[in-house]
Formats: sequence, structure tokens, C-alpha cells
Amino acid sequence: MKRILFVMGLSLLSLFSCKGYENLGVDAFEKKLSEDGTVQLLDVRTAEEFAAGHIAPAINVDWFSPDFIQEAEAVLDKQRPVLVYCRSGRRSAAAAGKLAKAGYSVCNLTGGYLAWTEAGKPVTRYEVERFLTAGGAPVEITLIKHGSLEIRYQGLSIQVDPVSKLGDRVTDYAAAFPKADFILVTHEHFDHFDKDAIAALTGPKTRLMTNARCAEMLGYGTALANGDAADLTADIRLEAVPAYNTTEGHLQFHPKGRDNGFVLTIDGLRIYIAGDTEDIPEMADIRDIDVAFLPVNQPYTMTPEQCVRAAKVLSPKVLIPYHYGETDLSGLPAALPGMDVRIRQMQ
Repeated sequence: MKRILFVMGLSLLSLFSCKGYENLGVDAFEKKLSEDGTVQLLDVRTAEEFAAGHIAPAINVDWFSPDFIQEAEAVLDKQRPVLVYCRSGRRSAAAAGKLAKAGYSVCNLTGGYLAWTEAGKPVTRYEVERFLTAGGAPVEITLIKHGSLEIRYQGLSIQVDPVSKLGDRVTDYAAAFPKADFILVTHEHFDHFDKDAIAALTGPKTRLMTNARCAEMLGYGTALANGDAADLTADIRLEAVPAYNTTEGHLQFHPKGRDNGFVLTIDGLRIYIAGDTEDIPEMADIRDIDVAFLPVNQPYTMTPEQCVRAAKVLSPKVLIPYHYGETDLSGLPAALPGMDVRIRQMQ
């Protein structure tokens, strides 16, 4: 009997060695995703499948792309493990084999997205970016739309400028997100300040952090002026920074001193959410930024050229343009060589 078990063990080891990757069931896959802050999650379905719903915080690289490995290598770090999935597990198994041969440590989700959803595991339709704090804890930023973000850390939810409806883009906050621990509102314009969205996200312990005008309009909230700061928790600090227009003819949109941008420092990870602003001189005082969200939407915020100037001043490790409407951002990566510029669906 012992010999049979020994042979079976050798066979399984041989099978794993041959494939070069490990198959994980739904629970083991979820455990590894939630407990290992270094993992990278890869969805190898088509862009259409990904947009219809995916596991957060997945990166999407289509297995059927003729340049699959090159595209994967452009977004994946070989020093960090990869979790991969597709619809049923077939495409991802093939992708896992390719990635393993390319030098990655890979685990494949058995049964794929179908098994995940049948088990009642959470999915999202939004893109999610994952970053690590100085202590190695994951911070997940959900890119909702336009100027709306959700930041999750250690079970806390921080909502930024939540807006339920913008054109034909609708967000059901009550259904898609938990009650927020903190809501940050930069200013009172309709595409940043939405009483209904705030109400949907507000629970007994929710704290609203905003400027004086929004606090006045709501009748509650902590009002922060440019230069003010607050400790949200022992390891999360919020700073309110200036956000305003400088171009003649545009000054009325965002007058100096009224609105806020925010800098969040989460266990050493510094995130700059610029709000509605142009490339103002005060950006020179904002230092050591890991992730910067800069608006690119003249006449209300920045032109692409202004965004490039702002990025060079701030020098963030990652730049994510947002609030950009119909603005053409295609030239930003070439204009900022060496900077990690991520163009996402944040119209």
C-alpha cells in the first residue's frame, strides 16, 4: 500500500513538473489571492469577456493574441507569482504552461471563471489596480469612472468623488460596493459631488471628508482647507492640497482656494488624487508620490501637455490619467519615457 501511495505521489510530482504550474480549486485560489500580497492576477479571456465581469484585481491579456507572451511580459513581474484564469480553465491552462516556460511561477484556476461564480465568489466590471504598501499589504484601487475611485486597504473602503450617473454610465453603489468607511469629495461640481451616491454609501461609521462648500451644502462632514491634514486611522493620513485653474478664461471653473486635491498616505504608499486642477506651482511641494491620478480635460482641467509637465514635476512611479472625456491620451507614454503610464477607462 505504501509503495502504491509512493508511486502515485511520484506520478503527481512528475505531472506537475511536466506542466510547470499548479492547478488550484476555487477556495485555494481565493486564499492565495487574498493572503499573498505579491501575487499578480491574470485574466486570459477576451476583452469583451473581461468587460462583462472579472475577478479583481485582474490584468487582461487575451490568450488568442498572437503576441500573448510579449504582452504578458510587458505587464507581469517574473519575480512575483502569477494566478491565471479563463472561462472554464482550458485557455488558462495553456497560458499557464507558456508562462511557466517563460520563467514565471504560475497557478491556474481549475474550472475558471465559471467555477468561481458558481461558488458565489465576488466579481467586478471595473478595472482594479493593486499596489503594495511599505509593509507589503495590498491596496486595491477600483477605477469606477471619470473622477470616481474606490480604495480598499485592510478591509477599509475609501470612496473618492462617488457619482451614480454620468451620461450613460451608471453605478449602483448600493449593489456594487460596501458602505464606505470614508468618503472623500474634492468639490461641488455634479461630476464629483452626488448626494444620492453619498447617501447610498453612508453607514453608521462613515466619515465624509470634503471642502467647506460641500460640507455646507450637505449640512455635515469634516471640512478641510488647502494645507489641512487628518489621520483617518493609525496608518492612513489624508492631506488636502490645492486644485484650481490658471488659464485665463477658465478661472471661474475652479477658483484658487475653494477646491481640494488629496494625498493619501497608506502605510507609506502615497497616492495623489489631483481633483480638478491645472498644472499649478504647488505641485512642486507634493513629493514621493507612488501613484498619481491627474485630470486631462480642458477647459476644466489639464491639456495633455499640461499633464506631461505636471507628471515631470511630480515624478510618480505610476501615472493614471483620469477625468479625460474625449481627450486623446495616446501621446502620453512617449512623452514620459521611463514612467509607468497606465491608460485606463476613466472617461
